[in-house]
Amino acid sequence: MEKVIFDTDPGVDDAMALLFLHRHPGIDLVGITTVFGNADVGTTTRNALFLAERWGIDAPVARGAASTFDPRRHQGAFPVFIHGENGLGNIDIPADIAAVPDPRPAHRFIIDTVKASPGEVTLIAVAPLTNLALAIREAPEIAGLVKRVILMGGAFAMHGNASPAAEANIHNDPEAADLVFTAAWPVTAIGLDVTTRTVMTRGELASIAAEGGEALHLLDDLSQFYMDFYRHRVGDGMVVHDTCACVFAVAPELFETRTGTVRVLTEGIAEGKTVLKPDGLRFGPSAWDGHPSQTICTHVDADAVLALIRKTLLGRV
Repeated sequence: MEKVIFDTDPGVDDAMALLFLHRHPGIDLVGITTVFGNADVGTTTRNALFLAERWGIDAPVARGAASTFDPRRHQGAFPVFIHGENGLGNIDIPADIAAVPDPRPAHRFIIDTVKASPGEVTLIAVAPLTNLALAIREAPEIAGLVKRVILMGGAFAMHGNASPAAEANIHNDPEAADLVFTAAWPVTAIGLDVTTRTVMTRGELASIAAEGGEALHLLDDLSQFYMDFYRHRVGDGMVVHDTCACVFAVAPELFETRTGTVRVLTEGIAEGKTVLKPDGLRFGPSAWDGHPSQTICTHVDADAVLALIRKTLLGRV
């Protein structure tokens, strides 16, 4: 089994990804770290604790960054029109959650967990990359101890969703993202190039819920607001951005990839844009020089990904 820390900002598609990780037999979910993004970090932490409690997930939850890696960066408004005022599609959430977060901040939880199991822990990050950047800044030695980093973020051969140039997770903290991409650990980016091709219909999710009991009824309920947002973009369904990154962890053969150095633009009208310098492509001196080659996903077998999500959520893998 692969030990995973899930770095997340729940968030509707984060919720599906969390349940996927919990139910896949190849994953040992050893921690959940939260960060600002789809809502403020107090809300995303409450949501993670709520979902863990309702779904019987015993992994510790550690509260992470409330603001960007560079304190000078202005933090934009939270996308309540996508995920709802409470981050989980405006479903009813109890005011009091019995579970409490781990006492350590998320970046310290990451550092401690990685050092305790060198070479064994995969970081799956589906949110702004602030916690990972804080961890690598405080303890750069963990770059050689992390098994791999899989992130949902970036737009390499298409437009963004936060701006014409940038995908939202990267756009929300471009300085953190640039540090994560240029650190000496292996990164695979699952960006909009593949996630936007992977759409679960409303009918498919309802069918899964009908077969899967209370946990999946909750997932279906909290996804309705999100699917309403996506109606004019993909029809009657939703893009399963974050779960795609989790699928890559267990079924990388469903994706096609390319390697090269990745930098993130941190200023100007294209801030947050992810730019790949492919391996073997020669230029004169540039800001890409001297940084490690990373991996980006370019194509996906969307039908196979959706089929695996269904089987995993229903406990049939």
